[in-house]
Amino acid sequence: MKRLLFLVSFMFISGIVFSQTNTKTTYQQGYIKLSTSTYVQGHYKTVSNNTNTDNFSTTGNTNIYTGTSGTKAKDYSTQATNYGSEKAIYTGSNGGQYYINSNGNKTYLPKQ
Repeated sequence: MKRLLFLVSFMFISGIVFSQTNTKTTYQQGYIKLSTSTYVQGHYKTVSNNTNTDNFSTTGNTNIYTGTSGTKAKDYSTQATNYGSEKAIYTGSNGGQYYINSNGNKTYLPKQ
């Protein structure tokens, strides 16, 4: 019984320590989405930063308020739209990623 309790405690603490989810959150008031005229319920969300890798909605992360798993592709992942078109990927000095297109120009990859 002690081993089981220890194992469960260890897994819980490990999950918190190694979690990639942004711990800074804010409450988004409910609003009407004008493009679809639908009401969006108020909810907690991660504070905006320069990446989506730590957002509740990103694959591999879990919303700590609802327990739902994220479904959006991580920035610059191969699941992101139009990622690199199967070319060599480079990282720019400001952190953006790009590939060289057929004209010899940089084509920056989308952040999703």
